Amino acid sequence: MNLLLRVFLVLAGLVVAASAVVVFVVLLAVWAVRAGWAKLTGRPVTPFVARMHRFGGPGEMMRRREASRTPRADSVVQRRPGRADVTDVEARPPSA
Repeated sequence: MNLLLRVFLVLAGLVVAASAVVVFVVLLAVWAVRAGWAKLTGRPVTPFVARMHRFGGPGEMMRRREASRTPRADSVVQRRPGRADVTDVEARPPSA
């Protein structure tokens, strides 16, 4: 039983390692095609870069929130009914 568990864990590790290698090779191929296309069209070859600023996250989120085009609940003007909006009705006895 212990040997079977070890064999299963080794096989699972090999599957995870193989899938990581496949993902790496696919990303490398995509980057190579992208770099080749940039060379072919005369553009500079730029690497894949995810720029992250250590303390810039909260400020960026605030800018995103301010630049949002969707209305927020507190920015919607609620119209209060005036006297012209009120209609007189006659009360009916409750039905059983």
